[in-house]
Parts: sequence; C-alpha cells; structure tokens
Amino acid sequence: MENETKKQLHHLQTSCASLHFCSECNNLLYPKADPQRRVMVYACRICAYDEVGENQCVYRNDLLTVTKEQVGVTNDLGTDPTLAHSNMSCPKCGHDDAVFFQDQSKRKETRMILFYVCTKCDHAYTDPSLDLETQPEM
Repeated sequence: MENETKKQLHHLQTSCASLHFCSECNNLLYPKADPQRRVMVYACRICAYDEVGENQCVYRNDLLTVTKEQVGVTNDLGTDPTLAHSNMSCPKCGHDDAVFFQDQSKRKETRMILFYVCTKCDHAYTDPSLDLETQPEM
C-alpha cells in the first residue's frame, strides 16, 4: 500500500505544473531548452544552477491588453477652480466654455490627449479636429 501511495505522489508531482526553486540560492527556476543535451531544464537566472525537468509540459500565459485613453470621472469638473478654461464649443449644447485636462493613464505610450468638459452641461469630449481613428474612449 505504501509503494502505491508513493507512486501516486510521484505521478502527481511529475504530471502537474509546479514551481521549482534553485537548491543553491533559493530563487525561482525557469524552463529553458538546453540544445547541447537536447532536453528541457529548469535554470536559475541568478546563478549557473540548472536541473533536468522531468515534466516536459510548460505553460505560458500571455496577457495582452490594449487600452485607449479614457476620460474617467468628470463629475463637477466644470466648477473646479484649478482647471484651465478654453473657449472650445460643446458638441452637445453649443456652450463656449469648457475646462480641460490631460489623459491620466499610467502607460508607457501616452499621447497628449486633452479632454474637455462643458461647464454648462458637464458633457465630456475631445477636440473634434482629432482623427476619428485616434479618438479616445469616452
């Protein structure tokens, strides 16, 4: 019975993806192909340690998110005294006074998109002279 339990435990350890750690510096080991030995190894990125991987199944989860500029929360921005005003005409009500601010997203590539908020109707919009393809989400 004890041998069967050991076999089941060994099967679980080799059939499931698990994290491997370096026996020299305790850092995470990453799967890597070793072309000389023609095997997959788990290698440490800090020291030269590696070990042959028994489980040949490697999982990779790539997340790709493409975000556009978003106007965000615009409640009561028309009454904010710290924002600059512009005479940009509101496309909704035609009023000629709007406050404006720049996109506040934390991405590497951020364009200089100005968002306008009408001081009369609180409608949020961007400069209508921007290309339609580059218009941010509202």
